[in-house]
Amino acid sequence: MGKEISPYGVALEQLRIAAKKLNLDPGIHAMLQVPKRSLTVSVSIKMDNGKIGVFQGCRVQHMDARGPFKGGIRYHPNVNLDEVTALSMWMTWKCSVMDIPYGGAKGGICCNPKTMSRNELENLTRRYTSMIFDIIGPYRDVPAPDVYTDAQTMAWIMDTYSQREGYSVPECVTGKPISIGGSEGRTEATSLGVDICAREAAKKLNMKIKGATVAVQGYGNVGWNAAKIAYDWGAKILATSDSMGGIYCKDGLNPYKVYEHKQKTGSVTNFKGTENITNEEVLETKCDILIPAALENSITKENADKIKAKIVSEGANGPTTPDADKILYEKKVLLIPDILANAGGVTVSYFEWVQNLEREHWPLDEVCKKLESKMCKAFTDVYELSKKEKCEMRTAALMLGVGRVADAIKTLGLWP
Repeated sequence: MGKEISPYGVALEQLRIAAKKLNLDPGIHAMLQVPKRSLTVSVSIKMDNGKIGVFQGCRVQHMDARGPFKGGIRYHPNVNLDEVTALSMWMTWKCSVMDIPYGGAKGGICCNPKTMSRNELENLTRRYTSMIFDIIGPYRDVPAPDVYTDAQTMAWIMDTYSQREGYSVPECVTGKPISIGGSEGRTEATSLGVDICAREAAKKLNMKIKGATVAVQGYGNVGWNAAKIAYDWGAKILATSDSMGGIYCKDGLNPYKVYEHKQKTGSVTNFKGTENITNEEVLETKCDILIPAALENSITKENADKIKAKIVSEGANGPTTPDADKILYEKKVLLIPDILANAGGVTVSYFEWVQNLEREHWPLDEVCKKLESKMCKAFTDVYELSKKEKCEMRTAALMLGVGRVADAIKTLGLWP
């Protein structure tokens, strides 16, 4: 196998492709290659055993020409500046594709939350928040949940930020519990967007989501909810997986029961009536729709030719490398890129921010209706551009996203 390209390398290559197609000004291309600001911090906390734990954290802010920075915070043992920088860039394009007034950011702490207590995670979150306090805020940078962070994490961030300001500032963060200003539908938003895109793609191939066969790699919040929603729409879930391995059943899985099994045992593996398979075999399952909802670089040039799905709707960020994109396009696989497919989360985060600023709370049906409208329009915009340019959906999405950001930069000008 060749050397694996880094997430930031993938992001730069995608930007290069879009810039070439757009005939982008070289100066603006150069601006977009590097984030506006990168902050690294050393987060020291007292652990439950009385010892001091030291964790490396960061916050990367890519581009704010279209509005405040926006992006999640992840807690994971593999968090590094390269990955977070790539994710911040993808967030810029994602917000732009969805035509919401944000720029991209991302943050993370290199830690293993699975081995940490609730008290340690709270201390870690509050300390980290205090260390990035000067560069975040409702009109500067609005964090959200990501890998191994959740609504509780956001509540701690909100409270820490509010304590520093001296009054409640719910709009400083999104993905909060509903009781303190969170939006209805936020937990399932990313997954709902993934499934809406898959459904719209199925229509283009004269297929229906009802009766379609689906494989989902990853059974965290995005994967599990995507499987559940697709199942509720009448799809058959053939395979799924988590970090411990995967399961397959030709007659279909009940994602609710798989979730219960995972909650009890810690993994989807060994679920009754299924065959244990590898994560790679989940990706290679013969199905109508594949949803990669794990981590980056899952589909590469080594396994892309083994993908048997007709549609790939990316729940994870950066699951497909540029080489794999080309292979799938040549195989006539309709791939819906991450910056479109999984943008439901940031879209409902935007709805939450607007509700907080106005001190309003919208009912679930209003949130879902607005999300449906946004996702369908963005899908149509990207699909039509891909047909016009005779290119894969990712290139079309990048052209749309990068083009809008470039237009904003040109319109604003440079000062001084």
